[in-house]
Amino acid sequence: MKNLRKWSRILHRDIGFFFIGTTLIYAISGIALNHLSDWNPNYVVENKNFTTEINLENTPAVKNNILLLLDKVDHRKNYKQHYYPSASNLKIFLKGGSSILVDVKSGNGRAEYLKKRPVFYEVNYLHYNPNKIWMWFSDIFAGALILFSITSLFMLKGKKGIIGRGGIYMVLGIIIPILFLMYYL
Repeated sequence: MKNLRKWSRILHRDIGFFFIGTTLIYAISGIALNHLSDWNPNYVVENKNFTTEINLENTPAVKNNILLLLDKVDHRKNYKQHYYPSASNLKIFLKGGSSILVDVKSGNGRAEYLKKRPVFYEVNYLHYNPNKIWMWFSDIFAGALILFSITSLFMLKGKKGIIGRGGIYMVLGIIIPILFLMYYL
Protein backbone atom coordinates (compact mmCIF):
# COMPACT_ATOMS: atom_id res chain seq x y z
CA MET A 1 0.00 0.00 0.00
CA LYS A 2 2.94 2.32 0.68
CA ASN A 3 4.16 1.89 -2.93
CA LEU A 4 0.63 2.58 -4.22
CA ARG A 5 0.54 5.88 -2.27
CA LYS A 6 4.02 6.81 -3.47
CA TRP A 7 3.19 6.16 -7.14
CA SER A 8 -0.19 7.85 -6.77
CA ARG A 9 1.52 11.03 -5.53
CA ILE A 10 4.13 10.87 -8.30
CA LEU A 11 1.56 10.32 -11.07
CA HIS A 12 -0.85 12.85 -9.59
CA ARG A 13 1.88 15.51 -9.39
CA ASP A 14 3.37 14.87 -12.82
CA ILE A 15 0.02 14.59 -14.62
CA GLY A 16 -1.09 17.77 -12.86
CA PHE A 17 1.98 19.72 -13.94
CA PHE A 18 1.85 18.44 -17.51
CA PHE A 19 -1.82 19.33 -18.01
CA ILE A 20 -1.95 22.70 -16.22
CA GLY A 21 -2.28 24.59 -19.52
CA THR A 22 -4.93 22.23 -20.88
CA THR A 23 -6.86 22.38 -17.61
CA LEU A 24 -6.89 26.18 -17.77
CA ILE A 25 -8.05 26.09 -21.41
CA TYR A 26 -11.02 23.86 -20.60
CA ALA A 27 -11.82 25.64 -17.33
CA ILE A 28 -11.80 29.16 -18.82
CA SER A 29 -13.75 28.17 -21.92
CA GLY A 30 -16.13 26.05 -19.85
CA ILE A 31 -17.03 29.04 -17.69
CA ALA A 32 -17.41 31.22 -20.80
CA LEU A 33 -19.62 28.67 -22.56
CA ASN A 34 -21.77 28.22 -19.44
CA HIS A 35 -22.83 31.86 -19.81
CA LEU A 36 -23.67 32.05 -23.50
CA SER A 37 -27.03 33.62 -22.67
CA ASP A 38 -25.21 36.49 -20.91
CA TRP A 39 -22.53 37.33 -23.47
CA ASN A 40 -20.72 36.24 -26.60
CA PRO A 41 -17.43 34.79 -25.35
CA ASN A 42 -15.87 34.74 -28.82
CA TYR A 43 -16.57 38.26 -30.04
CA VAL A 44 -17.03 41.82 -28.85
CA VAL A 45 -19.55 43.81 -30.90
CA GLU A 46 -18.72 47.47 -31.47
CA ASN A 47 -21.25 49.81 -33.09
CA LYS A 48 -20.43 53.01 -34.92
CA ASN A 49 -23.23 55.34 -36.03
CA PHE A 50 -22.75 57.65 -39.01
CA THR A 51 -24.60 59.79 -41.53
CA THR A 52 -23.85 59.97 -45.23
CA GLU A 53 -25.05 61.97 -48.19
CA ILE A 54 -23.85 59.40 -50.72
CA ASN A 55 -26.69 58.06 -52.87
CA LEU A 56 -27.11 54.40 -51.90
CA GLU A 57 -30.42 53.73 -53.59
CA ASN A 58 -30.62 50.60 -55.72
CA THR A 59 -29.15 51.82 -59.01
CA PRO A 60 -26.52 50.39 -61.36
CA ALA A 61 -23.89 52.70 -59.81
CA VAL A 62 -24.62 51.64 -56.24
CA LYS A 63 -21.54 49.42 -55.86
CA ASN A 64 -19.22 52.35 -56.66
CA ASN A 65 -21.13 54.45 -54.13
CA ILE A 66 -20.85 51.70 -51.52
CA LEU A 67 -17.07 51.67 -52.03
CA LEU A 68 -17.03 55.47 -51.58
CA LEU A 69 -18.97 55.03 -48.33
CA LEU A 70 -16.53 52.38 -47.16
CA ASP A 71 -13.62 54.76 -47.82
CA LYS A 72 -15.16 57.01 -45.16
CA VAL A 73 -16.64 54.50 -42.71
CA ASP A 74 -14.35 51.47 -42.96
CA HIS A 75 -12.05 50.23 -45.75
CA ARG A 76 -12.95 49.55 -49.35
CA LYS A 77 -10.95 46.30 -49.26
CA ASN A 78 -13.29 44.87 -46.58
CA TYR A 79 -16.32 44.83 -48.91
CA LYS A 80 -17.83 41.38 -49.52
CA GLN A 81 -21.35 41.94 -50.82
CA HIS A 82 -24.57 43.85 -50.24
CA TYR A 83 -28.32 43.52 -50.54
CA TYR A 84 -31.51 45.42 -49.81
CA PRO A 85 -33.57 43.77 -47.04
CA SER A 86 -36.23 46.40 -47.77
CA ALA A 87 -36.67 49.26 -50.23
CA SER A 88 -35.24 51.77 -47.76
CA ASN A 89 -32.43 49.71 -46.17
CA LEU A 90 -29.08 48.62 -47.53
CA LYS A 91 -27.04 45.95 -45.77
CA ILE A 92 -23.33 45.75 -46.59
CA PHE A 93 -21.36 42.69 -45.53
CA LEU A 94 -17.71 43.13 -44.62
CA LYS A 95 -14.87 40.68 -44.13
CA GLY A 96 -14.59 39.25 -40.63
CA GLY A 97 -18.36 39.02 -40.05
CA SER A 98 -18.91 42.78 -39.65
CA SER A 99 -21.71 44.60 -41.43
CA ILE A 100 -23.20 48.00 -42.15
CA LEU A 101 -26.88 48.87 -42.29
CA VAL A 102 -27.88 52.15 -43.96
CA ASP A 103 -31.26 53.83 -44.30
CA VAL A 104 -30.88 54.96 -47.93
CA LYS A 105 -33.55 57.67 -47.55
CA SER A 106 -32.10 59.46 -44.50
CA GLY A 107 -28.44 58.46 -44.88
CA ASN A 108 -28.30 57.28 -41.25
CA GLY A 109 -26.28 54.16 -40.78
CA ARG A 110 -24.70 51.88 -38.24
CA ALA A 111 -21.57 49.81 -38.67
CA GLU A 112 -21.39 46.71 -36.50
CA TYR A 113 -17.88 45.37 -36.02
CA LEU A 114 -17.07 41.94 -34.64
CA LYS A 115 -13.72 41.78 -32.85
CA LYS A 116 -12.30 38.55 -31.53
CA ARG A 117 -12.38 38.57 -27.73
CA PRO A 118 -8.76 38.06 -26.59
CA VAL A 119 -7.98 34.73 -24.86
CA PHE A 120 -11.61 33.55 -24.87
CA TYR A 121 -11.76 33.19 -28.66
CA GLU A 122 -8.66 30.99 -28.67
CA VAL A 123 -9.60 28.79 -25.70
CA ASN A 124 -13.13 28.30 -27.03
CA TYR A 125 -11.67 27.34 -30.39
CA LEU A 126 -9.70 24.55 -28.69
CA HIS A 127 -12.68 23.56 -26.53
CA TYR A 128 -14.64 22.72 -29.69
CA ASN A 129 -11.95 20.18 -30.82
CA PRO A 130 -10.98 21.88 -34.11
CA ASN A 131 -9.16 18.89 -35.66
CA LYS A 132 -8.21 15.23 -35.22
CA ILE A 133 -4.85 15.93 -33.57
CA TRP A 134 -6.42 18.14 -30.90
CA MET A 135 -9.26 15.63 -30.48
CA TRP A 136 -6.72 12.90 -29.69
CA PHE A 137 -4.83 15.21 -27.34
CA SER A 138 -8.05 16.12 -25.52
CA ASP A 139 -8.96 12.40 -25.29
CA ILE A 140 -5.58 11.79 -23.66
CA PHE A 141 -6.32 14.71 -21.35
CA ALA A 142 -9.69 13.16 -20.43
CA GLY A 143 -7.95 9.86 -19.70
CA ALA A 144 -5.39 11.73 -17.59
CA LEU A 145 -8.23 13.31 -15.61
CA ILE A 146 -9.58 9.83 -14.91
CA LEU A 147 -6.13 8.70 -13.77
CA PHE A 148 -5.77 11.96 -11.82
CA SER A 149 -9.04 11.19 -9.99
CA ILE A 150 -8.09 7.58 -9.25
CA THR A 151 -4.63 8.48 -7.93
CA SER A 152 -6.18 11.02 -5.58
CA LEU A 153 -8.01 8.16 -3.83
CA PHE A 154 -4.73 6.63 -2.64
CA MET A 155 -2.61 9.67 -1.81
CA LEU A 156 -3.61 10.10 1.82
CA LYS A 157 -4.42 7.55 4.49
CA GLY A 158 -6.47 7.69 7.64
CA LYS A 159 -8.96 10.40 8.56
CA LYS A 160 -7.83 12.74 5.74
CA GLY A 161 -7.94 9.99 3.09
CA ILE A 162 -10.64 7.95 1.39
CA ILE A 163 -11.92 6.43 4.65
CA GLY A 164 -12.26 9.86 6.28
CA ARG A 165 -12.79 13.43 5.08
CA GLY A 166 -11.61 12.58 1.53
CA GLY A 167 -14.27 9.89 1.27
CA ILE A 168 -16.99 12.34 2.38
CA TYR A 169 -15.88 14.84 -0.28
CA MET A 170 -15.80 12.08 -2.89
CA VAL A 171 -19.37 10.95 -2.04
CA LEU A 172 -20.61 14.57 -2.14
CA GLY A 173 -18.89 15.06 -5.50
CA ILE A 174 -20.81 12.07 -6.85
CA ILE A 175 -24.17 12.84 -5.19
CA ILE A 176 -24.41 16.51 -6.30
CA PRO A 177 -24.38 15.74 -10.08
CA ILE A 178 -26.83 12.88 -9.53
CA LEU A 179 -29.20 15.23 -7.63
CA PHE A 180 -29.02 17.76 -10.47
CA LEU A 181 -29.82 15.04 -12.98
CA MET A 182 -32.73 13.79 -10.91
CA TYR A 183 -34.12 17.31 -10.50
CA TYR A 184 -33.65 18.57 -14.08
CA LEU A 185 -34.40 15.40 -16.02
